[in-house]
Amino acid sequence: MSAQTGVETGLWETIAGDAAAESALWAESLLPPDRRALEPVFSALCPSEQALGVETIYEGYLVHYGRSRLFAPRDDAVGLLLGDYLYAHGLVHVAGSGDVAAVVDLAELISLCAQVRTDGRRGDAEAWAATAALLGTETLDGAREALRLGGDAGLLERAARSAAGDVAVDSALAAHARFLG
Repeated sequence: MSAQTGVETGLWETIAGDAAAESALWAESLLPPDRRALEPVFSALCPSEQALGVETIYEGYLVHYGRSRLFAPRDDAVGLLLGDYLYAHGLVHVAGSGDVAAVVDLAELISLCAQVRTDGRRGDAEAWAATAALLGTETLDGAREALRLGGDAGLLERAARSAAGDVAVDSALAAHARFLG
């Protein structure tokens, strides 16, 4: 666990509290507080007003494909539904800002990462980093196509590093590897 700022603590409480309020299934799936891994991954790369939405969507991604920081669904069916709920709820948070381009970027990210995972390819980490770092800028179409069609995540990684810096991107990629590993 990392040291938490008040903003980060509120982020985790909001994700967990909203899910628990939405469904008894999600409330049952919450890890006990002492077992939660409250480590932000990609929100450090995006505008602060989008952090809650990005980390909520990323939590859904972890429920689907990795080790969730907040939840331990009782079975795969509950996990699939919970992950989808988190995707949708995260998009609602981002949509609340009025930034339609950010919503489009995150929907594209969810779709691209599902394709990459289904195909058994790498590149999801770079897609996450670039999307978070350039959220709402409408500049990633070519880089996404390079990954989608050719399996090349290099353009996405270079875009993320250019926008957010090597240290921030390295930190996010390392955290991603820990939760997906």
